[in-house]
Amino acid sequence: MTLREIEVKYRVAEPDALARALRTRGISFSAPVRQDDQAYAEVGWAYGQSKAGTAFARLRTENGRHTFCVKKPLDNELACQEHETEVGCREQMHAAILAMGFYPTVRIVKTRRTGRFGDMLLCLDEVDGLGAFFEIETLVGGDRPGAEIQRELDRFARSLDTKLVRSTETYDSLLRAVSPVGV
Repeated sequence: MTLREIEVKYRVAEPDALARALRTRGISFSAPVRQDDQAYAEVGWAYGQSKAGTAFARLRTENGRHTFCVKKPLDNELACQEHETEVGCREQMHAAILAMGFYPTVRIVKTRRTGRFGDMLLCLDEVDGLGAFFEIETLVGGDRPGAEIQRELDRFARSLDTKLVRSTETYDSLLRAVSPVGV
């Protein structure tokens, strides 16, 4: 069965207040890890076009390990079919991604802390150039609409009673909006 990653994302004004709200529910975050992501788009796609139905790639380095991921947004940018695997050499994988018909878009560097609540992965990110964000992700099978699942995830986020501003865009789009040239 193919799984889809469904997520919601929020700008966070007070990360410490969010962490406290989660601790009251018995949720704690991991130690911070640094993630260095290079995002890629299919040749022919450009910012401003819909992402639905288009494949995007990511090459991530975290603690000396490299992972390659392909996401294909289905319902919206944050509801994707996803495939991910570890790779041995970042430079060789970069060359392979280019050979597959992708081009590099933006570099996303962040510090991430994670926690779990049921089947949700909770991520508190400090994204270089953007600030603090809270993501809630879940993996689902079947054909239940992503937007329906996102509403459930949003209800959980709102129940935390902290100041969160929802974003429907991915980090690459948000970074591109603040620095459209040379990202």
